[in-house]
Amino acid sequence: MTLAIDLLNPLESSEKRSHKLKRLVQSPNSFFMDVKCPGCFQITTVFSHAQTVVICGGCATVLSQPTGGKARLTEGCSFRRKQN
Repeated sequence: MTLAIDLLNPLESSEKRSHKLKRLVQSPNSFFMDVKCPGCFQITTVFSHAQTVVICGGCATVLSQPTGGKARLTEGCSFRRKQN
């Protein structure tokens, strides 16, 4: 009797869809990111699930707005996911 799926080598797409505690190796969904301000090009570190409004230190423009889950970046802002 063989299984239809490989339990030891799951597909990356199915791992992303599954709950963070039900994955083969548990990992969080949240991350830190460097956000570049579209006005003054200053880089600010922002948490992906920030619960407060993040404002640029250089020109006082809003970089991200909180939502129910992930923070929504302002239009024109570019970001890069920070590595460990």
